[in-house]
Amino acid sequence: MIKFPIKLAVASKEGLAISEHFGHAKQFRIYESTPDYCRLLETREVAHYCLGQHSDQSAMAGILESIKDCHAVFVAKIGDGPTEKLKAVGVRAVSRYGYEAIEASLLDYMQSLTTNGEDV
Repeated sequence: MIKFPIKLAVASKEGLAISEHFGHAKQFRIYESTPDYCRLLETREVAHYCLGQHSDQSAMAGILESIKDCHAVFVAKIGDGPTEKLKAVGVRAVSRYGYEAIEASLLDYMQSLTTNGEDV
């Protein structure tokens, strides 16, 4: 059973849509969410993880540390490797709302979470 509110991290270039690839994010917006509302709590700066054909593992460690208190991270795109690393620290990677409005997407996710349970 999930206790609300929960924290959700969002990768966004401009703060309006879920518009950033996980590996390109330089910050994550942290929202407090329930099925009825979401509100921005803070913005957390992180090091750039994706460096073209390779990745910066120390940056990944910093990202994981930065968002490990979140239930999920919302991104436009994410690879299988980062998805597994997030899963290992208990954070879900959610890319199905890529390029959609942040608040509407978070509220839809929260409604799905309460309707379908943990495995959303």
